[in-house]
Amino acid sequence: MITVILCAAGSGTRTGFADNKILHDLGGMPVLCHSLSAFSPYADEILVACRKEDEPRITPLLAPYGNVRTVMGGKTRFGSVWNALKEAKGETVLVHDAARPFVTAKIIGDCLQSVKQYGSGVCALPSSDTAVIADGDRIVSSPARKSVFTVQTPQGFDTEELRLAYERAENDGREEEFSDDSGVYSAYIAPARLFSGDRSNIKLTYAEDFVPAARIGFGVDTHAFAHQDEIDRGIARLNLNYIRLGGVIIPSDRAIEAHSDGDVPVHALMDALLSAAGMRDIGCYFPDSDPRYEGADSMQLLLTVMGMVREAGFGVRNASVSILAERPRLSPYIEQMRENLRKALGCENVAVAAGTNEKLGYIGEGRGITAYAAVLLKSC
Repeated sequence: MITVILCAAGSGTRTGFADNKILHDLGGMPVLCHSLSAFSPYADEILVACRKEDEPRITPLLAPYGNVRTVMGGKTRFGSVWNALKEAKGETVLVHDAARPFVTAKIIGDCLQSVKQYGSGVCALPSSDTAVIADGDRIVSSPARKSVFTVQTPQGFDTEELRLAYERAENDGREEEFSDDSGVYSAYIAPARLFSGDRSNIKLTYAEDFVPAARIGFGVDTHAFAHQDEIDRGIARLNLNYIRLGGVIIPSDRAIEAHSDGDVPVHALMDALLSAAGMRDIGCYFPDSDPRYEGADSMQLLLTVMGMVREAGFGVRNASVSILAERPRLSPYIEQMRENLRKALGCENVAVAAGTNEKLGYIGEGRGITAYAAVLLKSC
């Protein structure tokens, strides 16, 4: 039998949210529900250690997950886990921060396997930074980086052994010394066993930590090449000599059919930005029925969209644009496109790629161009 303890008794004040961060929306449901969903297939019981004031809001969230109940959290993480351990029924216990909603099935499986094989399993990553021991603002020593790990959760143990370790630590008055379960276990039972974690298994601590899941936007745009008879009729916005992509004028033997200048990647990027900011698509703001936008410079429209995004409280963390076109050849113009988009977005992390469609479909036949864009916004 497996018991999972979800630590959810913190206040989450560092996020700046009005409520507990584990109740904050993340991709359409509260953070706590992501963690419950991850562990529910593996657990015979789940104990959510929470604050009394949060319990009325947490309890209704537990119903879909089977054998789940709340236990009273303590003033410290040690206290919360110890309260839950006293009620745990499983022979194996996994302790997890409820504010780590990106835990994967592989991590959970590896944790259980480590407990089965070694008696303990602690999710951890080798440190990519140099670590030091300091006395105030002075470095005392610097351990070898290869021996330094950053510890995550879940952390799994034989329940009776972890319960014994917590009891001894409480009797010794050492509750304030330990920041996680591996420390308690290692101090009183045996050195805890590490297994490989995942860099995506982050703990949501600050408001910006919520951005990757909540503010991703995707956009796509397609424009056809104009037919010769349309050009012959003298439609002003069609030009036989060039097309404009990413704000760059590119020589072309065929023009793009469009109400504006037909800048396909910029249109895709604008839709991605608006999507990430929770707004409507560009057709709503710049309709092709409005004569003001006939032949409009899409880079100027992009600046308008960026103003809307900033007014909504966001900036661009990174952006990626991919263009599919059989003709003309775009590789000589990629860097200039990227520079134009960098300036417009106010962001250095901008990628632009181009490819063909291997002669397949309307793109491969040279009848049109399609662009895809993805953006990640950050709170400003």
